[in-house]
Amino acid sequence: MEMDVKVDLSGRVALVTGSTSGMGEAIARAFARSGAIVALHGLGEAEAIGNLVDELHCLSGREVAYFDHDLTDAENGDRLVDEVIRKYGRLDILVNNAGIQHVSDIADFPPEAWKRVLAVDLSAAFFATRRAVAGMRKRGWGRIVNTASTLGLVAELHKAAYVSAKHGLIGLTRATALDTAEDGVTCNAICPGWVLTPLASRQLDAAAERLELSREETARDHFLLLQPTRRFVEVDEVAATALFLCSNAAASITGVALPVDGGQMII
Repeated sequence: MEMDVKVDLSGRVALVTGSTSGMGEAIARAFARSGAIVALHGLGEAEAIGNLVDELHCLSGREVAYFDHDLTDAENGDRLVDEVIRKYGRLDILVNNAGIQHVSDIADFPPEAWKRVLAVDLSAAFFATRRAVAGMRKRGWGRIVNTASTLGLVAELHKAAYVSAKHGLIGLTRATALDTAEDGVTCNAICPGWVLTPLASRQLDAAAERLELSREETARDHFLLLQPTRRFVEVDEVAATALFLCSNAAASITGVALPVDGGQMII
């Protein structure tokens, strides 16, 4: 479902991490339709990524570059931003969207999984942000959007690393917003509820097998039980929110953790 949100990002350079699938891909498409120069980042099959690059080029009429930095080494967040700036000469919009998940009881949670989730979901965003802010300040305009989660506001069973990382990402959002408040730079977090991304789809399949239910029954009676709309959030709804936060109309919105959650946070 393509959202009809009119924002002009012509000439803006936007990096979206984790943008080869799911919410990141939808955000990259929304930016391309709005005229931004989009830097893609993420994992995937070479042919699929090439097709996505071509599609975004057709949407924007501008060059689209792809970067494959491994954010399990969090300091690659620095290096990724440096590469984008070397390629385009500037970075106006940074969307820290890359994320991974591991599900395990705290007593059995593998330390290496903890380190990987914290690196990708939190530390890489810190390194990318610290590198991007200098140029944004110099130009007096910048937008940083962090893809957090409702699990940055509450907790859930067996997701210690993800919950910790997303809580930390909201803290990073607020601290960055304060540090850049007088510089024409905003930093906000989007907190989606259940979105049927590839990551969530794998969790849904695993739960359906464990519960011996269909995907539809598992989604309705377990995943969406506390999401009052009783439907998954659309990736394009998240993308439209990111697009608005990057607009001039949102210049006074900073430090916000904005739920896009079908009403989860009101119950």
